[in-house]
Amino acid sequence: MSFTHQIKPVQLVIAKDIFVSAIRIAMSIDGSCLPFGDVLRTSAQEQVDYMLSKDKDTLIVMADDEVKSVVRTGVYNTINSFEKDLASLLLVPSLELGTADNNDRIMRKLSDLEWMCNVLPKMDLMKNLVSDWAAISNQILRIVEDKKLDQVMWGLKIKLIEVTCKVLEAVGYGGVILPAACRVQLLKSWFPYIRKMKPLLDSKGTEENGFPYKMDQDLCQAIEGAIVSLVLTLPSNDQADILADWIRSREIGYPDLSEAFEVWCYRTKSAKRRLVEGLDGNSDAVISA
Repeated sequence: MSFTHQIKPVQLVIAKDIFVSAIRIAMSIDGSCLPFGDVLRTSAQEQVDYMLSKDKDTLIVMADDEVKSVVRTGVYNTINSFEKDLASLLLVPSLELGTADNNDRIMRKLSDLEWMCNVLPKMDLMKNLVSDWAAISNQILRIVEDKKLDQVMWGLKIKLIEVTCKVLEAVGYGGVILPAACRVQLLKSWFPYIRKMKPLLDSKGTEENGFPYKMDQDLCQAIEGAIVSLVLTLPSNDQADILADWIRSREIGYPDLSEAFEVWCYRTKSAKRRLVEGLDGNSDAVISA
């Protein structure tokens, strides 16, 4: 074997080692690298971004089962630790005193999940995050909608919506294929919360000058588009349930599901027409016989 044929496997081994090391730090798989944890983690995330976009060897390395296993471990660990840290908010006597470290850790985990939403599709592993997020969605909402959090941690609430937007986009636009029951559960969990939070955040922005936690136009449009697309992937009966609920609360104004409603009406009329035509055709056949 020539030297030029030998060098490629060596390069791939090196690329794999570098990528796996970067992933382990970027996802804090081995714990925080004190005292430079945040800086090192951010640098590792930037390295992963670079390798996925610029390094051709990394695209080959991504097919390796060991690499995929490391990434899946990182996703699971991040979501699992985020859920545990979030649940601990309900155990402390005050959310405004003595919990800065835990609050910072929760926000850091959410930022990590948002970063993962941007890189996992390049690895064809976004389904892992989406499935895990869907599995804990009801638990997340049970915590953040607790009365203890009514008037605090607005940054957490807006970041939850931003991460959920990425998840809804992945499912709504076909990047991740989930069973119909999972899609229904995901939408029925988050749709009411997003619908409630939009006017609440708008109101806080009006009342408090400089209130930073808002759903800007880009985020609102992204969520609305993802929800419309996701609704249209559901079975007709589930579409009808969600659209009926939306119609009952149309005075809220957001998100606007008019497009989904129009498509559902068209599909329902078309299906009914085909059914009637089919019945008429069968009746004619019976009469002819």
